[in-house]
Amino acid sequence: MGQNNSNPQPGDLIEIDRRVCQHWALYTGNGYVIHVTDEGAHSSSGTITSVWAAMVKVKKELLTKVAGNDKWRVNNKYDRSRTPRPVKEIIRRAERWVGREVPYDVPWKNCEHFVTKLRYEVELYEQDKESSSDGAAAAIGAIVAGAVAVAVMILSRI
Repeated sequence: MGQNNSNPQPGDLIEIDRRVCQHWALYTGNGYVIHVTDEGAHSSSGTITSVWAAMVKVKKELLTKVAGNDKWRVNNKYDRSRTPRPVKEIIRRAERWVGREVPYDVPWKNCEHFVTKLRYEVELYEQDKESSSDGAAAAIGAIVAGAVAVAVMILSRI
């Protein structure tokens, strides 16, 4: 099970350390999070992981299941510059999304965008705030990695 040093509260953003990138979820209480996943979603390919799917499904699942063996932490990093919605409103809005499919795109509509929209009323992503070459390089890297994943998928079907 993933390690954690904090006690999440309803409405908190949960950052899960994955091998390739971070996964984000919204803590709703009683051990549950709401997050996006390609499990159960109609994707343009059936074989790509949640990072590259064109559509993802919003699910409510136990944090322990979503995190698995990966480390996770509460990370409300945008609280420094944004005021969160009231907790009851965050949870109410999040619950409305459960079971729906939403578009997903690594640099433009990712899991962090989804949960920050619920907490702050605006989609935020670390690269959105960075004007440095590191932020640009990360965004370009994500786009290139997505293109490579699609190319590999197409070539493997030939």
